[in-house]
Amino acid sequence: MLVTYIQAINQAMHEEMARDDNVFLLGEDVGVLGGAFKATDGMLARFGNERVVDTPISESLIVGAGVGMSIQGMRPILEMQFIDFISCGFDQIVNMAATLRYRHGGQTACPIVVRGPCGGGVHGGLYHSQNPEAWFFHVPGLKVVAPATAYDAKGLLKSAIRDDDPVIYLEHKFLYRRIKEDIPESEFVVPIGKAALRKEGRDLTVIAYGSPVHAVMKAAKDMAKEVDIEVIDLRTLLPLDWKTIRASVGKTGKVLIVHEARRTGGIGGEIAARIAEELFESLDGPVMRVAARDTHNAFSAPLEEYILPNQEKITEAIRKLASY
Repeated sequence: MLVTYIQAINQAMHEEMARDDNVFLLGEDVGVLGGAFKATDGMLARFGNERVVDTPISESLIVGAGVGMSIQGMRPILEMQFIDFISCGFDQIVNMAATLRYRHGGQTACPIVVRGPCGGGVHGGLYHSQNPEAWFFHVPGLKVVAPATAYDAKGLLKSAIRDDDPVIYLEHKFLYRRIKEDIPESEFVVPIGKAALRKEGRDLTVIAYGSPVHAVMKAAKDMAKEVDIEVIDLRTLLPLDWKTIRASVGKTGKVLIVHEARRTGGIGGEIAARIAEELFESLDGPVMRVAARDTHNAFSAPLEEYILPNQEKITEAIRKLASY
């Protein structure tokens, strides 16, 4: 069945709430409005206001209530209307949810999903364009996923809802209605912690996740006569699928890491450091990165284009690394 990225997210929540009465949905405007982007459309009518709860504008309250519900055996889905405002619930996520299992010696779990629209490319300006994955990549006890396809958007969300650990689920708003894909009508999940090898190649490995995966794939296709590119879509950022990365680096010897989040302090730096530390003898060139510039995102379309990675910048980096 052909569905968009956002329809896949909606389907996943509908199916999981129908499957398990312990799954609840909390967030700003998730009920009557059906979500700011219509990700939760139809859920209030189907499941009622005891399971689909419109909350005050308080991310700290949303996450805090979710943590409490999870301790009581529920599996809340917590929507951040824009992922930028997850910072308002940062303490509850990092100091409460992420530490809960550890603090209780493994005797309890915290099965919450904190999901919301991330990323730029839609001229959203300062507070509606961020990519906050690096804030959480550093935190034991959390899992972080970032699907690039409609299939993965559905399958990873279903896995996240069933997981006993808190999961940060990053859905890229640029992809919501631009990506369409045939996905099975039958039941399926995508495992957390497993990357996807989107394209096999022999000359150079490009590691990406989220929206940039599509620019990377287009670059790989357009440059096929110049360089044979292997493309890894991480899908899960924490925990990393190091096995897939290691195998690819061992085959190609050259690595480019692409992400939309800012370059300094981005997770690409950690991946690059680990490759240099553990796979140095496999390398035939420096590990390179293409990422957003170290500045706040601009509302202006030309400035946003200047700041964010795109196919042109990726192609330039691939040529530079391939010729090293």
